[in-house]
Amino acid sequence: MAELRLVNGVRRGKTFDIILDGQALLAYEGETVAAVILASGRRLLRLTRKRGEPRSVFCNIGVCYECRMVIDGSPNVRACQTRASPGMVVNTQHGLGEDDIA
Repeated sequence: MAELRLVNGVRRGKTFDIILDGQALLAYEGETVAAVILASGRRLLRLTRKRGEPRSVFCNIGVCYECRMVIDGSPNVRACQTRASPGMVVNTQHGLGEDDIA
């Protein structure tokens, strides 16, 4: 059975780190990448292609695609629909994310 933690009255699973733009963020088992990032206090997930305007989580159900990020080297991954996993590498997406493809 997974170790459960009580945080602000809510039971949470095991903790682990994901890497966001080179910095470690604390994540809890079962959380999406978007939830981990928002819980850290950060709002910026990507910048638009033409104007470089900031975008964040909007619908949080995978419909709007505003939360696209580069996750483990793949661009255009919806952070609100992707569960965080230990050691996951997440980067802010710039435009369509081509520059982040290895």
